[in-house]
Amino acid sequence: MGRGDKKTAKGKRFKGSFGKSRPHKTAAEVKKATTETKAS
Repeated sequence: MGRGDKKTAKGKRFKGSFGKSRPHKTAAEVKKATTETKAS
C-alpha cells in the first residue's frame, strides 16, 4: 500500500501510469481549466 503498489493512486503517480484509481483529466476538466485561466 505504498509507492510500489500499482493499484493505489500513489503507486500510479510513482510509476507515471493511469487507471481507475488515477484517471486522466477528462476533456471537460481540461476545457474548464483553460477557460478559467483565460478569464482571469
